[in-house]
Amino acid sequence: MKEFGFELRVCAWAERNWPHGGRTSTAIVARQLGTRRRRWDTLVIETTDADLRGREPFGEDRLDSDLLHVARHAPASWTYYRECLPDPGYPWRYVREAIHRADDRGFVETRRDGNRTEIRRRYRYPAWAGRIVAIENKPDLDASAARRLAEQLEHDVALALADEIWVATTATDEEIEPALLEAMPVEVGILSVSNERGSWDCEPIWQPRTLDVSAPGTRILDRSAGGPRDVSAARFEYADPGWKHRKRLEIAERAYERGWRSYAATMRPDCRHFELKDPTGPFPWCAAKQREQTAAECSGSCADFEPEPPAWRSMGWPIEGGPGRATKRLLDRKRQRRR
Repeated sequence: MKEFGFELRVCAWAERNWPHGGRTSTAIVARQLGTRRRRWDTLVIETTDADLRGREPFGEDRLDSDLLHVARHAPASWTYYRECLPDPGYPWRYVREAIHRADDRGFVETRRDGNRTEIRRRYRYPAWAGRIVAIENKPDLDASAARRLAEQLEHDVALALADEIWVATTATDEEIEPALLEAMPVEVGILSVSNERGSWDCEPIWQPRTLDVSAPGTRILDRSAGGPRDVSAARFEYADPGWKHRKRLEIAERAYERGWRSYAATMRPDCRHFELKDPTGPFPWCAAKQREQTAAECSGSCADFEPEPPAWRSMGWPIEGGPGRATKRLLDRKRQRRR
């Protein structure tokens, strides 16, 4: 199985079975999220039902960094915005734009007092996002792939932006899973993914260590290649705990908006060959190729791509607008149900 299909199944398993160990009541799972320098395959945001209800008034769309600045610091009573919001470190005109966007979304109110803009919040922004768990998906973890991955994981552990780091790989028939023998950082957990009679399951075979996300992180910029002749020094910088906290909030907001079923936004469900199979996902299927396709394959440049006939798009209930739109509505409903 290709990494894309493997990734979707790990996401489906995590949504059904996380949080591992019963720490919280629910979790939001998303794909392909992270920072500018690092993107993880799967992210699990642990939360609770009560915290999710507190997040609902802020809408289904994410709050970007500017909106978060307003939502987190808006006062309960009318106050001039420059007196209640911390200095953002960038021009105040961008803050004013964010205030008006927050007003449009309904979680902040504004009024004019002469030439001063005053604001007050309608809802308190909750600390809804708990632990963040990052999972790297490597179905075929051979020695060369393990070496490349180990270096990435060392950066993740040093920065400690996520609370836990895992590697998910396909289970083998070996008495000892080969992933346990690779030179992975000991702080990283390992999930063994198996498919028995069509039912996908993940078994933790190495438990991760919890990273200290409240402490300064180390961002490794360059390191020596090693060897007796290489005496070059490593270059690194510290990541401020405040930056880590803000970045974690931004990642959680993007996960809240996207979910892991957002693959339809980057594929072509309006192709007549696009189908959904396996109700545990559901997962995309290409009738022309007679197999699961990847997101890169499913595009307008695909040799098998055929737009839906206009007659399909004029259909009424239960697939009003055609199968492609029905597919998007189904995945959106599943994301909404999870939120």
